[in-house]
Amino acid sequence: MINVIIELINDRCMPERKTEGSSGYDIKAYIDKPLELSKGEIKLIPTGFKVQIPTGYEAQIRSRSGLALKGIFVLNSPGTIDSDYRGEIKVILINLGDRNFTINPYDRIAQMVFQKVCEVKFVFSNLNETERNEKGFGHTGV
Repeated sequence: MINVIIELINDRCMPERKTEGSSGYDIKAYIDKPLELSKGEIKLIPTGFKVQIPTGYEAQIRSRSGLALKGIFVLNSPGTIDSDYRGEIKVILINLGDRNFTINPYDRIAQMVFQKVCEVKFVFSNLNETERNEKGFGHTGV
């Protein structure tokens, strides 16, 4: 369990888990009127809260499966919220569906998952050889 400090811009914007086993906290659209997301359109949606994440952790913003089924995705999924960011959390949504989509005030638009971050030290050297080496992007077939 980690402590994440939260500052609400609006009390209705508190992220929440819907079940005890949920890893993601649903986050809502902090908008004052319905917002139309046309086919192919990208919009930045405010969420009405800010967080202070402990050093060594990040928050990842991910698509909700129910919205993904309708073609609504977090564009840079997972979006990363770094531990030193203090601004309002905002979500980049894209409509890849076949019809326009309406987002209403306080609709659940994404989910937020917290992850530990591993620091690395880069060491300059030649890479060892493997059977795969540089083969990628479909090299194993269908």
